[in-house]
Order: sequence, then C-alpha cells, then structure tokens
Amino acid sequence: MKWTDINDIAIELAEAHPETDPTRVNFVDLRDWVLALPDFNDDPAHCGEKILEAIQQAWMDES
Repeated sequence: MKWTDINDIAIELAEAHPETDPTRVNFVDLRDWVLALPDFNDDPAHCGEKILEAIQQAWMDES
C-alpha cells in the first residue's frame, strides 16, 4: 500500500483500531499507525498533512 491508497488505509485502520474515534487521533499518531500497517510499504517522507487529512476523513466515513 502507498500513501495514495487512502481508502485501503482507512479500512485497515478501522480494522486495526475498532474502538478508536478517528476524530480524536492526532496526525503524529495517525502517521505512525499507517506506517505500522503490515501491507504499507511507501516512503514515510512522502506523507503530508493533506494526505493525513484525507486518510482521517476516509476513516471517519468507514466508521
């Protein structure tokens, strides 16, 4: 998975953290959680605030 796989990341985060309210996750933790996903293999430097916002929004949509 890459940073651009927003929906796939959101689904995996929802499955990995089912009790977590995505609106309460700060971007530092969100980035760390994405990097920890087993299928994620993109460069950490390619992540920015807009990508994290999109992931958070997709995660909220999944919930």
